[in-house]
Amino acid sequence: MSQGQWYPPEWPDRIRALARGDLTPAAPKRAATVMLLRDTADGPAVHMLRRRVSMAFAGGAYAYPGGGVDDRDSRPVRWAGPPLAVWAARLGVDEASAQAVVCAAVRETYEEAGVLLAGRTPETVIGDTTGEDWEADRQALVDRTLSFADFLDRRGLVLRSDLLGAWARWITPEFEPRRYDTWFFAAALPEGQRTRNASTEADRTVWTLPAAAVAGYERGELLMMPPTVSTLRALTPYATAAEAVGAADGRDLAPVLATARLVAGELVLSWPGHDEFTKRIPAGGPR
Repeated sequence: MSQGQWYPPEWPDRIRALARGDLTPAAPKRAATVMLLRDTADGPAVHMLRRRVSMAFAGGAYAYPGGGVDDRDSRPVRWAGPPLAVWAARLGVDEASAQAVVCAAVRETYEEAGVLLAGRTPETVIGDTTGEDWEADRQALVDRTLSFADFLDRRGLVLRSDLLGAWARWITPEFEPRRYDTWFFAAALPEGQRTRNASTEADRTVWTLPAAAVAGYERGELLMMPPTVSTLRALTPYATAAEAVGAADGRDLAPVLATARLVAGELVLSWPGHDEFTKRIPAGGPR
């Protein structure tokens, strides 16, 4: 492990198998994750959760609330913000897929952090999502017995897509058995709402300054995947949550996909445009 970079011990063997042509890459599942931000005296803090060590993917690593797109996330919902055609162009997908990705971002944030980016009208945001009735709906979403579209319709809510800023897109390397094509979004914590650890996949949640999280990673104290470190670094220049979310429109959403290749007797794992994460593995190393 370099610094606090998540690096499973089975990766070298899988990279070798991919290089030999013995491994067929799995198709990546679309996913979305949200960097929730809130202002502090020292700048915007970001909400992070630590994935349980027992998790098959990125166990023990710090990440943001998020998860896979549900097939039902493309169902029509009451929508506020840029039209789907604009979101489709921004995310690089068709309109149905754009809605599914945005809905997944909002739904997963509610499922895992208890924060809901929706309101009674296109200009408002729910101020409180606590209480037994809200928890029952949240759990039904987690259990997939309730679709997000039905949840919003039941409560007369409008999805506030304008509260999200598309920040980055990363695709899990081809040698990973569980692969995700993940869009990262930024959003400010709505006034009156508060985060909580509502996820069974996390054993801890924190609010932290991006620079402090990066420092913990560099000391090897916080385990993170390259996309998390990269997005944290990109958040550090901003003085407020609103400033960071506003800067999202200028971000490059070209997908980042790690590549593995054989160079002078070494397997080289690299993420284009992110040299700090490059790994070199002896081609004939332990198997």
